[in-house]
Amino acid sequence: MPDPDIIRGLRDAVPGDQGRDFGTDCGDVSEVAKRYPGFGALIASLPLVSVLGMMWLWHDKPDTANMAAHVQATFWFVLPSLPMFLLIPMLLRAGWNFWVALAAGCVLTIALYLLMTAIGPRFGLRL
Repeated sequence: MPDPDIIRGLRDAVPGDQGRDFGTDCGDVSEVAKRYPGFGALIASLPLVSVLGMMWLWHDKPDTANMAAHVQATFWFVLPSLPMFLLIPMLLRAGWNFWVALAAGCVLTIALYLLMTAIGPRFGLRL
């Protein structure tokens, strides 16, 4: 579990953002996306979870080889998640219900994750 002081420090590092939480930030992205879908998408695409995960991992285990392996594996797991962002809008434009389209996107991503873990090592990927 990440050190609470790190989380507090990250929260306090953003001026005017004290006391906010993940849900509030997601709400902010939603509000921006209502008016400017492209800008909302840009904000949502920032790899915040990956960056915070790297910071916490470094705090718990400051090992460059371990961090390099983690970051490289993260890259390879991002790739199978990308088709979800093409499938969902395609299904929505075809008249699918949002929740069904979202579920289909998640199922596709899980299937591609499984495929990546099955074939990745055959190509020398250490996942």
